[in-house]
Amino acid sequence: MPSSVDRSTAPTLVDAREAPLDLAVVLASTPRGRTGPRIADWFLGQLGAWDGFAAELMDLADIGADPDRFRKLVDGADAVVLVVPEYNHSFPGPLKTAIDALRREWFAKPVGVVSYGGVSGGLRATEQLRLVLAELHAVVVRETVSFHGADAFDAQGRPREPGVAPAADRFLTVLAWWARNLRQVRRHDPYPPLGWI
Repeated sequence: MPSSVDRSTAPTLVDAREAPLDLAVVLASTPRGRTGPRIADWFLGQLGAWDGFAAELMDLADIGADPDRFRKLVDGADAVVLVVPEYNHSFPGPLKTAIDALRREWFAKPVGVVSYGGVSGGLRATEQLRLVLAELHAVVVRETVSFHGADAFDAQGRPREPGVAPAADRFLTVLAWWARNLRQVRRHDPYPPLGWI
């Protein structure tokens, strides 16, 4: 599928002497029969075409088995991608619980959203997440990837919407910029301690 981003002229994600960008990919839906795993698998496949990312997937359905894993994953990541459905014009309750369990781990952390659901493609969930994560001093990137409707993939596992692959390229380009630069800033100038949070 053609990409809207010419990777031959795009900036290098990370200097060759640096470690790859650690990306936490969080599957935020928990019910059985959910669409989320297919979308997360597709996104990880898109990510595989890019040099400079090291991704780890966490399924919130498994958080009960290791409650501390989510904290460690977010804390150690250079950026976080939330794969999120829209439920009742917002995002799932288990994701809100997981987000609210952390504080400093979110500070100056780039976050991107891959959303899905209904005619809005989950974008109303994305907008709700922007409000919540801004309060936690995270940086939610402007670019998104969204899947509209209940049946996002054809029988061969390809997205029915041709625009999602170019959207993923734009999304990853912007997310990498934030992740690369905020990683450097956090190393040399840690985020200020905010005693009231």
